[in-house]
Amino acid sequence: MNNALPITARHVTKTYGSVHALDDVSLDVKSGEFLTLLGPSGSGKTTLLMVLAGFTRPDSGSLKFGDEEVIRTAPHLRGVGMVFQNYALFPHMTVAGNVGYPLRLRKTPAAEIARRVEEALETVQLGGFGARRIDQLSGGQKQRVALARSIVFEPRILLMDEPLSALDKKLRDQMQIELRSLHEKLGMTTVYVTHDQREALTMSDRIAVVNHGKIMQLATPRQLYDFPANRFVADFIGDSTFLPVERRGNQITYAGMALKYAGDVPSAGPLLLMIRPERLRLAAASETANVFQASVSNVVYQGDSYLMYATLADGTDISLRGGVRGDIVAHLPSVGDPVALSLEAADTVLISADD
Repeated sequence: MNNALPITARHVTKTYGSVHALDDVSLDVKSGEFLTLLGPSGSGKTTLLMVLAGFTRPDSGSLKFGDEEVIRTAPHLRGVGMVFQNYALFPHMTVAGNVGYPLRLRKTPAAEIARRVEEALETVQLGGFGARRIDQLSGGQKQRVALARSIVFEPRILLMDEPLSALDKKLRDQMQIELRSLHEKLGMTTVYVTHDQREALTMSDRIAVVNHGKIMQLATPRQLYDFPANRFVADFIGDSTFLPVERRGNQITYAGMALKYAGDVPSAGPLLLMIRPERLRLAAASETANVFQASVSNVVYQGDSYLMYATLADGTDISLRGGVRGDIVAHLPSVGDPVALSLEAADTVLISADD
């Protein structure tokens, strides 16, 4: 599919009484991009998706699909495919009846409907399932039917509202890969809503982290994880320890120790040192590493990795994650042992303490 459209939202605001569900939101989604709206419950991500779909009318703002202003266009005239959290399938219809429904609304000839329904079912790996009833399907198969229905009329934009939330973990992980592969095959502009940060990191070209009706950061998965814009983003995506640091002239210090770092430093306001557990090492310090003295409080074996908890001199709890290789677990420090934890300058990330 090569007719994907970009999405341009400008200054979109939606209030419910004194609550700003969306607070002056501007967003650009590239043509053919897979963009995820990620945030906690009540952050505004689903409200923004419903504005894109046309089910929620904002108080103000502009929304364009390509060059067309659609802020006042009815949902059924926007030409978008939609996959809902609960699938929204018709139980009295067969699989083929559900998938073909959007085409019947468009008065497509019956022979064309039959052909396109079977193509859509083949695309989602449900070829031959057309005659089955909805109550004969598993959760994963229902999700595929909902997806086939959303793409059967070849929309230029696809919107998905937490479509995998009802699936068990194994199937959910499998469907993440399938959805990503399907997106690459069809090429339609896709906006996906989830509160699951791992799901967002796995599937997205870019992620918009949403909180309190605002977009806190919009970036690639790697940029978000490695260089979060503020504490909220850093805390929401991945595990982190945050240490307060001070500016002293041209130096950034923690507990009197001048830190070695390689990245940018926010120009104003209080700072935090963000430490990801997988970036710490139990190793002799190199010339480019920062070293933190600590005492081991617990060690947890997790099969393919271990998680060590330790306490710094100032009482801050910190964790280190390492891979399990050979008999490394047998040589790990014990509870109460002093340890030196090293953090390379390249992994020393300073962020704004403000949310």
